Amino acid sequence: MAGACILPAGKAGIVPGLADSKLLTEKARERVYARVVRRAVAWSVVVIDSEECDRLGMHVANVEALRRAVALLDERPSYVLTDGFPVDGLEVPGLAVWKGDRVAACIAAASVLAKVTRDRMMVELDATYPVYDFKTHKGYITDVHSLALDEHGPSPVHRMRFVNVRRAAGLEPPLDVQNEQHDASSYEKE
Repeated sequence: MAGACILPAGKAGIVPGLADSKLLTEKARERVYARVVRRAVAWSVVVIDSEECDRLGMHVANVEALRRAVALLDERPSYVLTDGFPVDGLEVPGLAVWKGDRVAACIAAASVLAKVTRDRMMVELDATYPVYDFKTHKGYITDVHSLALDEHGPSPVHRMRFVNVRRAAGLEPPLDVQNEQHDASSYEKE
């Protein structure tokens, strides 16, 4: 999931309550989301599905999502700020900003748009796959989610790149076997 946002210049671009999406409560993110959508000159959110994430790898999928989000903007930006890492292929100049969602309003706005969209999507997925409790953890690992993965295996929307998902699918040895293998290989080397 990636967002892109162009805010208007000056006071019109100041969004009350805007901050890094990870620092806002769910209710605050929803309020800020509505404010960003109202004020933005242009905005977009792109979803890269789990199969494409697995095929590309997470970093490449993230970069591709950012590229697509910028390409979908109704207005072409003259300059692009990205959060943390550079994104080539944007057809306009850009700058990667370390912890950009904490220092640049357009990046913080894009992070809120993406996070709220993702959270809403996870709630919808919960209706289809209720055993995984997506509506509660929204894609972050929890004990309840881990137990559901172990008991039911991964759903079609899980990303197989993650070791806990591969383990639940039987593509990785269980932790106790990995630990035994590690202990045995350590013993053999000594």
